[in-house]
Amino acid sequence: MADAARAVADIPSGASLAVGGFGLNGVPHNLIAALLEQGASDLATVSNNCGVDGWGLGALLDKKRIRRTTGSYVGENKEFERQYLSGELEVELTPQGTLAERLRAGGSGIAAFYTPTGVGTQIADGGLPWRYNPDGSIALASPKKETREFAGRTYVLEEGITCDFALVRASLGDRHGNLVYHLATRNFNPLCAMAGRITIAEVEELVEPGAIDPQNVHTPGIFVQRVVLVGSAGKRIERITTRKRGA
Repeated sequence: MADAARAVADIPSGASLAVGGFGLNGVPHNLIAALLEQGASDLATVSNNCGVDGWGLGALLDKKRIRRTTGSYVGENKEFERQYLSGELEVELTPQGTLAERLRAGGSGIAAFYTPTGVGTQIADGGLPWRYNPDGSIALASPKKETREFAGRTYVLEEGITCDFALVRASLGDRHGNLVYHLATRNFNPLCAMAGRITIAEVEELVEPGAIDPQNVHTPGIFVQRVVLVGSAGKRIERITTRKRGA
């Protein structure tokens, strides 16, 4: 695609989005910014976390473009907390490993799977607040999930996740959509790429087909429908930690 704006131009209001990244690492922030400008609203996002105030998915959240989100960690966003507790945002919290497997399963065509994670908690038993009323009472709670015993151990049934679109970021990509992620930027990006019916990848470097050794490909191009070159500018550090120089 010529630019990020054209890559996200047809994402409609009400769409579901799987969005890569972990904290501020590997976040497709150019595609998110383009979507903010595009104007789509009433979005349902699936991502490990929902950005921070004013950046990443937090930018969409600030403008109240997100109706519902599924994730495993939300502790770095004050506006997220405010919207959730005031009943403006529906939130499904999911154990991190379960979220990863739900995305992988959805991308692999697996409708559901059993896991021991969450058994004996509200994850399995239901009752987690998904949405509050403005007065603080629970408007919508998570349902009870099916459980089953295997070899004497109880497991809970979790459903795979697929989304209308996926937004991911890669360090390197080719024009066939094959992607390579640098170190920790790999995080949730390959899983989200699998789970999107239309996957859009922003890449720091774009090369011709054949330039990437096949054994180094992390996301095969079969999962990717659109690629846009964005360069490396604009990345943020979540927390800058330094130490004093030696003598």
